[in-house]
Amino acid sequence: MPQIAITNTFWEGVDRLDKPSRARVHKAMAKFQQLTVHQLHADKGLHLESVVGSRDPRMRTIRVDDGQRIVLLAPDDGSDVFVFVHVVSHDKAYSWAKRRLYSVNAVTRCLEVRDLTAMEQITPLFAREAEAAPKLLFAGWSDTVLRHLGVDDVTLRAARVITGKAQLEAFGSLMPEDQFEALWLLAEGFDPDDIYRDLVAARQAVVVEETGEKQGELAAAVSRTRSRIALVTGPEELADILAKPFDAWRIFLHPTQRRVAYRPAYAGPAQVTGGPGTGKTVVALHRVRHLLGRSPDTRVLLTTYTSALARSLRSGLALLLDHDQALLDRVTVTTVDATAHRVVRELHGNPGDVLGDKDERRRWQRLARGLDLPWSDAFLAQEYRHVLLAQDLRTREEYEKCLRRGRGSKLAAGQRPRLWEVMTRFEEELAHDRACTWLQLCARAARLLRDRPGEGPGYDHVVVDEAQDLHPAQWRLLRALVPEGPDDLFLTGDPHQRIYDSRVSLRSLGLSVAGRGARLRLNYRSTEEILRWSRTLLDGEPVADLTGDAPDSLSGYRSLLHGERPVCEGHGTEAAEADAVVRKVGAWVAAGVAPSEIAVCARFHTQTARIGDRLARAGLPVVRVKDGESDDAAGVRVSSLHSLKGLEFRCVAVAGVTASAFPFPPAVTPAEVDPLQNATDLAAERCLLFVASTRAREALYMSYSGRPSIFLDGVR
Repeated sequence: MPQIAITNTFWEGVDRLDKPSRARVHKAMAKFQQLTVHQLHADKGLHLESVVGSRDPRMRTIRVDDGQRIVLLAPDDGSDVFVFVHVVSHDKAYSWAKRRLYSVNAVTRCLEVRDLTAMEQITPLFAREAEAAPKLLFAGWSDTVLRHLGVDDVTLRAARVITGKAQLEAFGSLMPEDQFEALWLLAEGFDPDDIYRDLVAARQAVVVEETGEKQGELAAAVSRTRSRIALVTGPEELADILAKPFDAWRIFLHPTQRRVAYRPAYAGPAQVTGGPGTGKTVVALHRVRHLLGRSPDTRVLLTTYTSALARSLRSGLALLLDHDQALLDRVTVTTVDATAHRVVRELHGNPGDVLGDKDERRRWQRLARGLDLPWSDAFLAQEYRHVLLAQDLRTREEYEKCLRRGRGSKLAAGQRPRLWEVMTRFEEELAHDRACTWLQLCARAARLLRDRPGEGPGYDHVVVDEAQDLHPAQWRLLRALVPEGPDDLFLTGDPHQRIYDSRVSLRSLGLSVAGRGARLRLNYRSTEEILRWSRTLLDGEPVADLTGDAPDSLSGYRSLLHGERPVCEGHGTEAAEADAVVRKVGAWVAAGVAPSEIAVCARFHTQTARIGDRLARAGLPVVRVKDGESDDAAGVRVSSLHSLKGLEFRCVAVAGVTASAFPFPPAVTPAEVDPLQNATDLAAERCLLFVASTRAREALYMSYSGRPSIFLDGVR
């Protein structure tokens, strides 16, 4: 019986098919695995045949149906491993297969692929341009250095005629993935030794399992390339992979991700950062699995900011752990706020009513009006949140002496005592009503754990996802939940996705991640065109890293996937815009995209409701997404921007990107009140649009009616 190996390019092809076509692909794969090699050649249903004129003589295709064919690599070394590399329409399958060559890299010993025909066509053209160029992009590195990074002779010839990053990008989908990534990181200014450690050495460290039989070169290379190729050993494993999309996702753990997730131990808190789609959440889930395997008594808290994200983490972890209830029972998956509520309830008693954002805002408004203060309710709330709670100040003396970090509004002499009285009154009124805010609850839980060591939930490790959205009070709680020591805290986040009003310096809280940080730079979700377009929305906005000590950067952040450039359109009226969105969604569905793989979002619920109604009238199924929760119902997802966080779709339409919505005036502190808070609020507004845009994997459509947002100046 033949063995099937499945590459990431194959999964990408399957992902683009509609549901009935996917089912036919699964059926063809199952039949393929049941036949002997001799039967494969004789079977008229699958119709295994060579690709005449292919650059790789091992290229074969099999029939899925009259319109689709699977492209695969047949063994020529005596083994029985067939590598499934692509699935696409009949004519495109043969065109794709003819141009590509698979080979084993002499340095990493992994299987890799290149579009050899295209590289041979482009390289001479660039060589003529290079003759007149004042400088070549890789002139500063010798052939020895490039070969040490796994760059082979074919790629080296191309690299030696590249004059700039634009030409390098032209090779992005043509060169072998690892070789292109090494060259890209060099062009971005990274040190060759660091690239070797993260990319080449990680590949070399993969151990090939001994089978008792001598493996051919292709089979051995497949075994070493487990980050991009899954080797299926039997019908049950194939059925399991086809039934669980998340399992296919987790198979392709990049060496950089694997090195971070499965590092034996960290001496203290560790941090993983990276742009959208770089696999931070997958790394967090794998880290939980690694920690659980250390001891049968290990207990882990896996936590995040919102309930929707916690639900997503819970579902992903169950799949990763194969629904092993004994393992799942040792992991608590919940929000930081819910953890605070549990701690206070267990150690102190019923915490009372916890106010939502709207109720808290109304109390500050009543307080500001009733006391005839020179400060707005927004200023008071921010002072309380970013100074009092952030620094855990408990006395007036502490407040009067503190540095008001992050506040751009100066206070005149004698104003601090008055502000302290106002904030104290806010707390007293809440206490009188047996109520509190969520951040107050987190602060109280942290103090209880500090004052009563050894009590509380008793976790051995805390793993945090979407760490950029947490407040200092929440970080103090997390610090108090687990004893200081090896592998105490493991956090993942992206400062460029900070859409809530939380600023923190981990170092100021005693959480040092120095020497225990890792950055993920390769996006596995969106095309490079979507990423480049989305980064323009940030407009070079300076973003502080999670430590609070330095700016964060998306340097070197890229995707190896390519597609169409995003579209941004303006319309005369909101009704005309809604009609355009419906037409765009209809075109996506007509092109074979399942409705459930499409999202339509806007800032305001009123606009999403109107667009949803128009979609329904056009005969398209609609599912309203609330708080990031998406079920399996077949329908276009219609959502607010905030509720899209943590989700992803093949196609995304972002509507209503107008001057009055981005930035949204009520969400931005006036510069004359506090210039630092104003800058922070504007950055959060840009990040919100950035997050929405990067939910799209293949296609992004952005629209507005009337005057466009200033954030679109760089992309319109």
